[in-house]
Amino acid sequence: MDIVEIRRELHLLRLEFGQAYLWHDADGLTLVDTGIATSGAEIAEAIGRLGLRTDAVRQVVLTHYHEDHCGGAASVALWGDVTVMAHRLEAPVIRGERSAPPPNFTDEERALHRGLGAHLLPPAPPCRVDRELRDGDVIDFGGGARVIATPGHTDGSIALHLPRAGVLFTGDTVAHVNGQVMPGVFNMDRQEMLRSFRRLAEVGAQVACVGHGEPVVGADALLREVARNIQE
Repeated sequence: MDIVEIRRELHLLRLEFGQAYLWHDADGLTLVDTGIATSGAEIAEAIGRLGLRTDAVRQVVLTHYHEDHCGGAASVALWGDVTVMAHRLEAPVIRGERSAPPPNFTDEERALHRGLGAHLLPPAPPCRVDRELRDGDVIDFGGGARVIATPGHTDGSIALHLPRAGVLFTGDTVAHVNGQVMPGVFNMDRQEMLRSFRRLAEVGAQVACVGHGEPVVGADALLREVARNIQE
């Protein structure tokens, strides 16, 4: 498990599978995504290595319900007075009230999925969702994080934009693989995901914290360029 400082108040936690982001405000910590079901211990270790305490985590924001993003949430939710948040369409799956529909794989994605072993990920334990989010909601961290609905990867996928900080958390709508910024894979509706990608390209963020891969520095220009050249 690696810890990467993106800026003083923001760290990328590279987990056994997947990744999470930790934002540090003076009054507490916010986690964006939580890795797979076994990631709670890794996240706790990272917080300790940064000289912080797990009971300083005051909120968790889940970009969507996939196992590699919400799997550790149930563990983190037990650390103290933690508010767990997700889009209202994701909440029933995260709570375990209904099953998640599978992605609509392309043939290439189906082979990639098998090769990654992603179908063998441990299921995410059910986790409470204390606050159900909608497009345009503002979450109290980083000077105010605006929720942007980005359907397509899943129906209730979200991004988070911190205008004061110039940071955008994209979830899996954006990926950064082998130095290439691209739309994410394994989507429910690729065309809708591409519309969401284009929406994020217009945000004007300086740094994009993607669901998989390195943060994208100079995100404004790069996302706009990719959006212009997207192949439908």
